[in-house]
Amino acid sequence: MRIRAIASGFAMVAALSAGGLVVSGIWSKEPPPPSLAEASIWTPDRLQAPRIAEVEFPRSVQPRAEDMPAFSAMPLLQVDAAEITLPTIEPPLSTWSREIESGETLDTVLAEAGFSATDRAEVALALGAEYDLRQLRPGHSVTVVSTMDGSPRSVALAVEDSVRIEAIFGDELATQVVTPESETVTLAGEAVIDSSLFAALDDADIPARFAVDLAQMLGGTVDFRREMAGGETLRVLWREARVGQDRIGQPELAFAALEVGGALYEVVWPDNGSGQATVYIDGAVLRVFAQPVEGARLSSVFGRRTHPVYGNVRMHTGVDFAAARGTPVQATAPGRVSFIGWRNGYGRVVEISHGSDTTTRYAHLSAVPDGLVQGQRVAAGDLIGRVGATGTATGPNLHYEVLVDGRPTDPLSDERLAEAAEREANDSAARSMLAEARALLAESLDREIALTATERL
Repeated sequence: MRIRAIASGFAMVAALSAGGLVVSGIWSKEPPPPSLAEASIWTPDRLQAPRIAEVEFPRSVQPRAEDMPAFSAMPLLQVDAAEITLPTIEPPLSTWSREIESGETLDTVLAEAGFSATDRAEVALALGAEYDLRQLRPGHSVTVVSTMDGSPRSVALAVEDSVRIEAIFGDELATQVVTPESETVTLAGEAVIDSSLFAALDDADIPARFAVDLAQMLGGTVDFRREMAGGETLRVLWREARVGQDRIGQPELAFAALEVGGALYEVVWPDNGSGQATVYIDGAVLRVFAQPVEGARLSSVFGRRTHPVYGNVRMHTGVDFAAARGTPVQATAPGRVSFIGWRNGYGRVVEISHGSDTTTRYAHLSAVPDGLVQGQRVAAGDLIGRVGATGTATGPNLHYEVLVDGRPTDPLSDERLAEAAEREANDSAARSMLAEARALLAESLDREIALTATERL
């Protein structure tokens, strides 16, 4: 049964296939288009066998040097090598510092810091070239920077005015001086004079050293011992250079006003580096004066005294100003240089003629400016020498004399010298300068009073 069914299926498939062939034959009776018939009989051309070309290869020849191209004549391409900066690795450093104590030397401190004798000598020579090591005193300090194995890298010596001298170790020992940048401040104060000018300034927290400056300016006009009854008020304006809150150097007077016996005395020191000061009485110019040595201490006055070298009593023909060696010395009034040279116990001397009968003498000088010559005209405040200890002197100081017709007179009271300076004063400029100083004093005093009141609150 099953075989019969399969046979029937095959028969049916065969019949259908035969029918399809019949139908196909009937439909294909129509001839194909010529282009199609032509395409159906196309066959590709037969491939040709490749022809092997006979090529004669040249024999291997070793090139000769003269046949080589001259590459040396051709420009070469310049290639910049990249610069690679390797980081510098600093060795760890240690710092050691301490202040110099009384009686100590730089060598003592460096030995304590572990320096060898050779290094100590080199450092002393380097620092000594910039600073007189004999001037070391308590309060100065030494700072040493060294590597961990003890090799020194630098030594810094901090002295006055925040100045630092540094010796730096390298291929050669180098030295540099570091000076801090400062700002100038203006201050004002009042002092009531009951006993002495010095004590009054000290009690009012005003630099007491101003007593010397005022004595020079007013000593020949005001008798501070006899004319002052007590209770007089001194008003002072001064300038200070500061780094932060620390004062650098010495303060400088700018203006002072003092009323004595019904007369108002005022002194103006302009901030122009001239060293001149103008003295006024009741608003009129009294004299123009330049201190011979700014900020110096008046160590000896005019008159009889026991001579510091010979020990006997003799006349001191001038005044002495104690100051450090090399401190600038200025002409106190305009005039003409009449002498430069050596005068026995006076040592190195410069003399200036002020008119026909008045001469000022500056003695014990250590040096005189190269450009200063006899016959040269100078103004008040011009540099004419530097403080020294030449001749008969116990230490650096300026001996200052005023001679009238060849006879010594008190430099702080001679009016002829004042007249010589006054002749060069410009009244209009002097009045303007006084007005500005008065206004600045009033402004500064108001500010100081306001600050004091605020602090009390």
